[in-house]
Amino acid sequence: MAQITAALVKELREITGAGMMDCKKALVECDGDKDKAIDYLREKGISKAAKKAGRIASEGVVAAAYDAASNTACLVEVNSETDFVAKNDNFKALVKKIAEHIIATKPADIDALNASMLDGKTVADVMTEAVASIGEKLSLRRFVVYTSENKLATYIHMGGKIGVVVELSGGSDELAQDIALQITAQKPQSIDRSGVDPEYLDHERAVLRAQALEEGKPENIVDKMVEGRLNKTYKEICLVEQEFFKSSEHETIQDILGNVKVIRFTRFEMGEGLEKKNEDFAAEVAAQIK
Repeated sequence: MAQITAALVKELREITGAGMMDCKKALVECDGDKDKAIDYLREKGISKAAKKAGRIASEGVVAAAYDAASNTACLVEVNSETDFVAKNDNFKALVKKIAEHIIATKPADIDALNASMLDGKTVADVMTEAVASIGEKLSLRRFVVYTSENKLATYIHMGGKIGVVVELSGGSDELAQDIALQITAQKPQSIDRSGVDPEYLDHERAVLRAQALEEGKPENIVDKMVEGRLNKTYKEICLVEQEFFKSSEHETIQDILGNVKVIRFTRFEMGEGLEKKNEDFAAEVAAQIK
């Protein structure tokens, strides 16, 4: 009998998308012949998920969970191929279960989450079985988990299109919820100026300088103009400098926070960044066709 190594099982799993135990059984049944094991899994209907592997999962939902006992909150994004599946009750139940599992286990990263046990199976295997059941490629894309002694709040917008989790140094539940709503609506890049990406600032300065010169402004005042225009940019991208969406008196977020500090926040918008992946995938397919 051929030796069934862990590496061979892993390779078969990557090819077929089947669970580890199913792959091991297939290799045992086929005396270690990988190609025959692939056919075996296909015949059994176990590798159905593999047929979906090349597709792009660019729909889906962002979900949140919160546990008051441990003061832990999380966001997770799970992608599907179609919005129809994203609205499916079974899919929503799966995402909710994974969010609650993240709260309970607090995995370090996606690899740790996929390897963690949920209902007696790894999360990776749970996802594979869901692909076979639902009939679309599903992707457990990303998550974040906050555990803190401070004030936490989450908000999910448009049934899972956008999700936010935020941590404040104190304040009321209403204040925390308002800040979460602000982040959802206004999409800040950072809490304050210290958190703005230096590369982004360099790019903005270069663009604004070129604009000023194009307008025919004198060289000796261009730099002051650039910094003045950059201050307007800060008011758009820095959370504490944004105008509070509920205010009729032009109050900023800093005004309503008072002595309360925003410690951190995360904003997931479903599918953001996947457009580029889709383009790369399409280019790869086109190259293969040629």
